[in-house]
Amino acid sequence: MKILVAVKRVIDYNVQIRVKEDGTGVVTDNVKMSTNPPDDNAIEEAVKIKEAGKATEVVAITVGEEKAQETVRKALAVGADRGIHVKVDSEIEPLAVSKILQKVVDKEKPDLVFMGKQAIDDDCNQTGQMLSALLNWPQATFASKIDVKENKLEVTREIDEGLETIEINVPAIVTCDLRLNEPRYASLPNIMKAKKKPIEEIPVSDLGVDVSPRLEQLKVEEPPKRKAGIKVANVAELVQKLKNEAKVI
Repeated sequence: MKILVAVKRVIDYNVQIRVKEDGTGVVTDNVKMSTNPPDDNAIEEAVKIKEAGKATEVVAITVGEEKAQETVRKALAVGADRGIHVKVDSEIEPLAVSKILQKVVDKEKPDLVFMGKQAIDDDCNQTGQMLSALLNWPQATFASKIDVKENKLEVTREIDEGLETIEINVPAIVTCDLRLNEPRYASLPNIMKAKKKPIEEIPVSDLGVDVSPRLEQLKVEEPPKRKAGIKVANVAELVQKLKNEAKVI
């Protein structure tokens, strides 16, 4: 069994996001970048499945500019066998990413495709579902537990009402939740070994995918500042304000 894992380079989750003065986007210059957190869970799960003897190869893939290769190197350092970097010079939308992944899946012939449930930069939560539709493969989204069976997966999903367990056929697409596992840290020896693992570079033009944007971003603004709260003397006053001023009861 071969597992393809998609990883994305995003602004680190600990960084305070700042909007550019001209409103064209957010500041990324000299800002710490890292792997999208749910993608770390996807890599960890793929490596664990391989360590359990249920997979023979884990391939990490990223789509992005030259520096995006760092995310593949990190995946290699925690256990992926080789990497693929599809080079794109500009930001691209989930549909274009899905079409790129479709081309790579057609070439690599994996049995499973893992990725994070969503990226923390755009929060779109679309790529996995779109890739499933393009490939006509079953999908399991928001996975918090994965049990690999013969030609099937039993997946526990995080849903609004609680947990849902489903069984799907392989090949399949799985998007991973943060509660799926605890990603390991890459040790220094493994980081050094990762530098020798192969990464295939593919210009997006070689895949014949149109990555031109379908959406036009008009302006980026910071959310309005939260108004200061007030103190009330007693429960009766609280109920009165909630009813007459806030009008929520």
